Amino acid sequence: MIERRMEIASLCRQLRLRNMARNMDLVNAGDNETFVLELLRLEAEQRQAGRRAMLIRKAGFHTLKTFDGYDANELKLPLGLDIEALRSCEFITQARNLVLYGNVGTGKTHLATAIGNEACLKGFKVRFFRTAALVNALSEARRDNRLSSMLALLEKQDLLICDEWGYVPLERDGSQLLFQVISDCYEKRSVIITTNLEFSRWTSVFYDAQMTAALIDRLVHHGHLIVFEGESYRIRHSLIRT
Repeated sequence: MIERRMEIASLCRQLRLRNMARNMDLVNAGDNETFVLELLRLEAEQRQAGRRAMLIRKAGFHTLKTFDGYDANELKLPLGLDIEALRSCEFITQARNLVLYGNVGTGKTHLATAIGNEACLKGFKVRFFRTAALVNALSEARRDNRLSSMLALLEKQDLLICDEWGYVPLERDGSQLLFQVISDCYEKRSVIITTNLEFSRWTSVFYDAQMTAALIDRLVHHGHLIVFEGESYRIRHSLIRT
């Protein structure tokens, strides 16, 4: 009976039913407590489901992917890191980063999206961007005097995913904005980058060797490199045969 009342009070606080929580001690215990408890449990579950759906919607995934059926056999993971560790999203609570490197079509975006989806299900705030689209949005925000508000929005995220890093050439001004965003994440929030460029070629993204080195240093200081080996999944399963 006491445990049941404590759970009811806890659920009332969780659901922001503060008056009901305060009045618990004023109401005589009765058979209706079980009914009330089940109602509150259902309300809490529905609110949590609604929040998870909202987080997934706001994340902006291009195509929703999950870990179901994901083949990790061609992943080269660093020591101490496995798929279950990625799925747990513990790296987000530690403000660590992931760089997913490999050839086009080897599953980098799939894994990044699956991790982002799991993060949303666990209550983390996530934003997914194609890197070129993020830079365009930042440049437009600066032209429209909205840059501060956009940067403030990004600062509220727990995980920022930059897909197709280095696939599209960036303007110098845009690359500087991207540098600012990634640098601001250092030791505050996690970043996932998917790229087919080795670190030595990142100067093609930022045009400045010193700035590139500074960014790589921030990313790898609290980060993991995951290498995707093998040929393109799309080519391997293409209907076109030679």
